[in-house]
Amino acid sequence: MTHLALFGPGFKDFDRFFVGFEEPMARMQKMHEDLTKNIPNYPPYNIIKHDDNNYTIELAVAGFGQTDIDIEMEDGKLVVRGNIKADETPENFLFRGIANRAFTRAFAIDDHIEVKDAEMFNGMLKIFLERLIPEEKKPKKIAVKSRKGKELLQENAYDQADEKL
Repeated sequence: MTHLALFGPGFKDFDRFFVGFEEPMARMQKMHEDLTKNIPNYPPYNIIKHDDNNYTIELAVAGFGQTDIDIEMEDGKLVVRGNIKADETPENFLFRGIANRAFTRAFAIDDHIEVKDAEMFNGMLKIFLERLIPEEKKPKKIAVKSRKGKELLQENAYDQADEKL
């Protein structure tokens, strides 16, 4: 089974046209397997695409403080961890529906995307991401030069040009 089989029937014939993409495809397959082993549903999140280069990830983290949240990049993944300390004092709950539990949430992030900022407000953690396009990947304008001065065609110009080639 090729790595492209992971992506479904729309990618059936991709391996006919793409040479040298085995490593990135294997990396994507491994990330897919790692991220989908135990898909948590806590905490709920949104991913917002503002434009081609700016994204925001929002996580609902009510009950967590700034010191309870860790955000880090590791091996092409953005990992968000919430470590809440359990209360040592027992209370007389009639019903306990608010989970105070730790979590780890991971997102696969492109190599050119960087975390610009993170903030918490009203129980929402917002992580702002930006795609930074390296200079060598940006479009370049190539100037077309013209030769200065006029040259007169001489009788043996064709022979001289042929010798240079």
